[in-house]
Formats: sequence, structure tokens, C-alpha cells
Amino acid sequence: MTTKNNQGESSTPPAAAPKSGDGPEKETTDTVQWDLKLYVAGQTTKSLTAFTNLKKLCEEHIPGKFRIEVIDHLEHLQLAAGDQILAIPTLIRKLPEPIRKIIGDLSNTERVLVGLDLRPVGGKLESWTKKESADET
Repeated sequence: MTTKNNQGESSTPPAAAPKSGDGPEKETTDTVQWDLKLYVAGQTTKSLTAFTNLKKLCEEHIPGKFRIEVIDHLEHLQLAAGDQILAIPTLIRKLPEPIRKIIGDLSNTERVLVGLDLRPVGGKLESWTKKESADET
């Protein structure tokens, strides 16, 4: 496959690196794309604060690896019903699985990191479950 860069020059992307080992490669937070939905109710102070806090947290902890979809509950009631939204603002982490929900303005960074199953460790992110299972052994 050939693509054109912004100067109009053609380039061919490098081939994918071969996988090692017998089983499927385990995804890490370095390769995972984070798909986040933030349900808000118009442009209230709480909704704007939640978006600002979420964007800052993502830029600090998963830079370049996230997509935020903001959904106004007042305009898209059917989407909120499908995602079982009971309070506003609500953040839903669709990917990586499992799906997680966090309610509130996301101002407590530590609680949001726990809710998203993230933890900053030496500049890298690790899942709380990975850390807990390592501590148990």
C-alpha cells in the first residue's frame, strides 16, 4: 500500500513486525487505543469541567492513544438509554475492554485513574490488576 504525505511524496509503510511466541501477543497500554464516551447535559459547568479534566488526564497518561466522543444527553436520549446512563456527566471506557463507567466531573484524578484501570508507574501505565497479581506472588 502506498500513501502520500502532506508534501505529496509517496511512501510505503513498513511491513508489520513478525510476532514472536506461540500465542497471540498481549496488548499493552503502549499499543492500545482508548475509546472513551463522555455523556454530558448541554454546556453546564459540570459538563465542561468533566471534559476539561478528561482531556488533561488523557494527554498526560495516554498521549496520542485516545479518542473522546462527547454526547449531549439532551440531544441524544436514545444513545444514553442504550449505554444505560443514569447520571450526568458519565464517562464510559469502551476500549480497552472491559467496559468501565465513571460518574461525576472527573476532578479526582486518582479515582479516575483507578476507575479507568490505569496507574502511573515510572512514567509508564500499568493495569491495577497486573500490579495486584504481581504483589500476590
